[in-house]
Amino acid sequence: MPNHYSTLIKLGTPIVVGQIGNLVLNFADTLMIGHHSTTELAAASFVNGIFVLFVLFSIGFNFALTPVAGPFIGRNEKEEAGCVMRSCLEANVILILVLTALAIAFYFSLPFFGQPEELLPLMRPYLIVNILSIPFAVIGCQMKQFFDTIGSTKISMYVLVSSNILNIIGNYLLIYGKAGLPELGLLGAGISTASSRLVIAISFCIIFFIGKKFRVYLNGAMKNDTYKKKKLFIQINKLGWTSAIQSTIECGAFSLVAIFVGWLGTKPLAAHQIMLTASMFFYNIYLGIATAISIRVSHFAGMKEWKSIIDVTKSGFFIIIGIAAVMAVPVYLFRHDIGGLFSDDPIVGQLVAVTIIPLILYQISDAFQCSIANALRGLGEMKHLMWAAFFAYFVVSLPLSWLLGNHLGFGLVGIWYAFPVCLTVAGVLYFIILKVKLPR
Repeated sequence: MPNHYSTLIKLGTPIVVGQIGNLVLNFADTLMIGHHSTTELAAASFVNGIFVLFVLFSIGFNFALTPVAGPFIGRNEKEEAGCVMRSCLEANVILILVLTALAIAFYFSLPFFGQPEELLPLMRPYLIVNILSIPFAVIGCQMKQFFDTIGSTKISMYVLVSSNILNIIGNYLLIYGKAGLPELGLLGAGISTASSRLVIAISFCIIFFIGKKFRVYLNGAMKNDTYKKKKLFIQINKLGWTSAIQSTIECGAFSLVAIFVGWLGTKPLAAHQIMLTASMFFYNIYLGIATAISIRVSHFAGMKEWKSIIDVTKSGFFIIIGIAAVMAVPVYLFRHDIGGLFSDDPIVGQLVAVTIIPLILYQISDAFQCSIANALRGLGEMKHLMWAAFFAYFVVSLPLSWLLGNHLGFGLVGIWYAFPVCLTVAGVLYFIILKVKLPR
């Protein structure tokens, strides 16, 4: 098992660094928007809370690339893995059309979500630029998943960190109107984010097409084997749509409660956005190690090394628990100061301080479910994972959030206390599925 620790750390560290880049970007986004206007922060909270579901759907769909291509990598069949890329791209064209249509429908339904009227003029243009960036976000997700699956996680790290630096600079220039540019506020943040997604997609594609070490994968992608492409296309769609639904459900509980929070008012909504940023501080780093678990499991599945799958999942869980313990201490100690970093409003700061407690409480459950879920993704067990997630996050979490936060009147903190419960339920269900499905 020590070998699994070192391999996971080596494979996962570049992913973690890339995720930290995303974290810094979210932190900077929220900080800059919050200091420009609390109203804009509230508008960003609602739009981001819903639009992130589209991004998560894309990420989840492209998770299917790992259990399909990973076994080929495990058996050193690189051209076959490259062929998966071609079929995945064709599947993603359909995904782009579906997500764009759903996002446009969301745009026209904004007035019906019961959000404060003063936020709508800010939400609309911000949402439009995000919709325009959907194709680049989807292609970027596919390319990142591919590079991670073949073990080239450093490439993903370099691309994500570089683009995030450009995004932060763009935010500063466009939100505040620096260097002779217009002061666009929230819209400026949207334009900068959309531009960053374009840079990510183009950068990954250039590396894939000109990199000598990826020539064998490119050759596989260019092969005109109609039967094989059709077979892989069906396999990716079969796994991808269920994986996308599962990933969206998993994070949907956190995003969709923005509707419940919006009913509480503008300040709780602003505090909720800060809490989402804080929660991503944990989750983005966990996801790096969890993704490494998924990659290693897919390789071991190709070699039929079932015991190694159990060992690597355990190792990843213990690594994530260690990370959680280290990160939770400063977050708890500075909980009264975190809100002030993002907003000058003292009420927002107070709401954040009390809501930090349930955030810390659910870290063990989150680490457990994250490890097991990614092991199941590596095995391609998407269907059962999807139904377990639906029960934990929609049947348990959303009604409990509404009950505690809105019906019983505990407000924002009540909504967040539903999360430790649903994550524990999810972890237990995922563990049962893994025990049943893994060959002995």
